[in-house]
Amino acid sequence: MRTTKGAARRQSKKRLFKRAKGFRGGRGNLTRTVKETLLRSGAFAFRDRRVRKREFRKLWIIRINAAVKQHGLRYSEFIHGLNKAGIQLDRKSLSEMAIHDAAGFKQVCDKVKETLAA
Repeated sequence: MRTTKGAARRQSKKRLFKRAKGFRGGRGNLTRTVKETLLRSGAFAFRDRRVRKREFRKLWIIRINAAVKQHGLRYSEFIHGLNKAGIQLDRKSLSEMAIHDAAGFKQVCDKVKETLAA
């Protein structure tokens, strides 16, 4: 008597379809299409985890630049001044500071201006 994959195949398909939950049409119903779709979605997820980091850095830089311009500096000057002054704040925290703590950000800008003037 020939053997079939039986329970193992069922489990395998069940696992696949569970991961493909919410996919539309054949992408969520047909085994072969589900496999292809999951491969692609995994590749996109891998790629976009890195893209997300880039996008956030760009956003922080834009926010810092906008805030720094209000204090009469340019972004590049500001970053140079920060490094020269030995202030070790990352772009994320500077961006948050610019939004939520304007007084603190102004102090940082003033310190940078002093350092650049010296």
